[in-house]
Amino acid sequence: MISSLRGHFRSIALDYPGFGLSVAGPGYSYLPADHAAVTGAFVERLGLSEVTLVVQDWGGPIGLHVAEQRPEVFRGLVIGNTFGWPVNGDMHFEVFSHMMGDAVGRELIERFNLFVNLMIPAGHRRRKLSNAEMAHYRSALGTPARREASAIFPRAITRSRAFLAQVETNLHTLDRLPALTVWGDADFAFRAKERIRWEGLLHDRSTVVIHGAGHFVQSDAPDDFAEAISTWHAMPGAKGPTHE
Repeated sequence: MISSLRGHFRSIALDYPGFGLSVAGPGYSYLPADHAAVTGAFVERLGLSEVTLVVQDWGGPIGLHVAEQRPEVFRGLVIGNTFGWPVNGDMHFEVFSHMMGDAVGRELIERFNLFVNLMIPAGHRRRKLSNAEMAHYRSALGTPARREASAIFPRAITRSRAFLAQVETNLHTLDRLPALTVWGDADFAFRAKERIRWEGLLHDRSTVVIHGAGHFVQSDAPDDFAEAISTWHAMPGAKGPTHE
C-alpha cells in the first residue's frame, strides 16, 4: 500500500515496541495506553504536521488517542476495520478476549505463534499470502519472548476499558477533520455494525466498502485501499459521497 501511495504522499509507518523489527525497553507493558504514549512521542520527535492518520484494528484507538491529544497536528483520518470505544458486554468481543487472553490463549500465542500462523492467514480473504510474506511475519516474531506483545492485545480488548472510554469521550475533538472509512466486509472481527457506528460518529466523512476483503484490509486489498485514499484525498476538502 505504501508503495502505491509513495508518489503522492510521504508515508510513515512505525512499529510498536515489541512488534515488527523493534525492541521494547525494559519494563514496557505493551498495553494500548503505552503504545499511544510512544506513538505520540514519535509524532513529536519527527516534528510531523498536516498528518493524515491511517488506522486499523488496535491502531484505531491508539492512533485516535494521539490525534485527540494533539488535533492541530492532523488534517484527516482514514479509518480501516477498527473500533474506538469500550466493547465490554458485546459477546462477540468478550468471547474472543476471554479465549485468546487467558492462560491457554497466551500459551498458544507465545509458544506456537498462533497470531501469525492462524490469524494472519484468516484475516486475508481476497488473496493468499505468499511464502515469503509468511516467512517475514514468522521471523519478526520468531521466539516466544518476541510474541509477548501480541499476547497482551487480546485480553486488553476488555481490560483496557478505561483507555477505550477515554478515546470514545474525546472523539468529538476530531469533528473538524475530514474522514474516510475503508472497510473490508469479510472481516472476522469488525462487522458492519462497527462501520455504521463510525459513520454516525464521523460527520465530514466518506465510506468505501471493499467487498470480500478480510480483517487486514490494507494488506488483503492494498491496491483498492490505496486507490480509495488517493481518490478521497483529491476531492475538494478531502471528502465525498458514501459508496461501495
